[in-house]
Amino acid sequence: MPNVIVVGTQWGDEGKAKVIDYLTERSHVIVRFQGGANAGHTVIAKDNKFVFHMVPSGIMYPDKTCIVGNGVVFDAEQFLSEVNELRDKSIEVKDRLFVSDQAHLVMPYHKIQDSASEKYKENSQIGTTKRGIGPAYADKAQRIGLRVGDLLNTDALAAKLKANLDLKKTLLENSYGASLNLKFKEVFDSYCAIAEMMRPYVADTARMLHESIRAKESMLFEGAQGTFLDIDHGTYPFVTSSNTVAGAACCGSGIGPTLIDYTVGIVKTYTTRVGNGPFPTELLDDTGELIRAQGQEFGATTGRPRRCGWFDSVMVRKAVQVNGLTHLALTKVDVLNCLEEVKICTHYEIDDEKTEHFPSNPNALERVTPVYESLPGWKEDISECKKLSEMPANAIKYIERLRELCYNIPILIVSMGPERTQTIEIETF
Repeated sequence: MPNVIVVGTQWGDEGKAKVIDYLTERSHVIVRFQGGANAGHTVIAKDNKFVFHMVPSGIMYPDKTCIVGNGVVFDAEQFLSEVNELRDKSIEVKDRLFVSDQAHLVMPYHKIQDSASEKYKENSQIGTTKRGIGPAYADKAQRIGLRVGDLLNTDALAAKLKANLDLKKTLLENSYGASLNLKFKEVFDSYCAIAEMMRPYVADTARMLHESIRAKESMLFEGAQGTFLDIDHGTYPFVTSSNTVAGAACCGSGIGPTLIDYTVGIVKTYTTRVGNGPFPTELLDDTGELIRAQGQEFGATTGRPRRCGWFDSVMVRKAVQVNGLTHLALTKVDVLNCLEEVKICTHYEIDDEKTEHFPSNPNALERVTPVYESLPGWKEDISECKKLSEMPANAIKYIERLRELCYNIPILIVSMGPERTQTIEIETF
């Protein structure tokens, strides 16, 4: 398989993990390139269910190399917990799971700062997962962050940790009226122990990727969250702290854009969002509750119920543009089996004017009225279909209409359930 980037086209939770797991079979190296433990990717294989926050989803295949790139803010404790869980289920990761020595660490004080910041904002909270992601990226930008490579240098670790603890103590007390009950020796000793456990995984992963390129091995780049949580292109300020779009795959892993062949956008056939922020097609009625129940729409990281709504072609068209998508992968079509009628948002009205473009101005987005097209539902179980032609006619019409509204981008696969076998491949690379 060629080199492929996989990204979410909505607000995350589109089912990327299953598609990545599916495509992994044809790849050699799987790379996670941004985000942190605020992303939860759920993979189901051979009756085993794993929720990965740090380890790339492709780890389920025993012959694949998985890399956590430099663009990730790395939670070492979460990573080691996932490694132990995999080993408990007889999945060995030795010599095939690596972490960039340039990835920045999420430290305990980042999580305390994240929580204190959200509490301080009261009515203007972003709705973060409180996993310390934003503060870790902020420290990276301020050039005071600890990196994974620092774990292997005791003197550097001690000096940077001491300086940061002093700084965070002052920040929390003076800015948020909070306290930092972390002792230097306790944190230092803890991370010295973590360093020894991490040692086999730490590597110059950018160099590894270029060795893979020379060996003509194919690479699959695994995005976290979704396009509209991108800190530049998303619904700011209700976004994550990293670039979630396809272009970030190069920065977050250490390869050039000329090495990318295809970009696949994962599209949930309805829309969901976790946390605060605008949501034009949100359903605050029994239909929204039914979709949430049928789709088990609860956050993999926080357990929070996801907000649910109709498919929004306006936002997916924007995702096609900013990611340069070459293919779509449709997920969770089966969740709509229960509906007599399905709706698609074809365009918006803002102040009584029609627009087919997603507004970059957050104030304009708040004034959006979605305009819908209604299609008949299919009221049939499609989870066992093996070919598109086996699906009910109304389900096929719905899928075709989604594609038409999204610039007729080719559909790579259609997913009708969490299992690997519940996948119909439409196109090939």
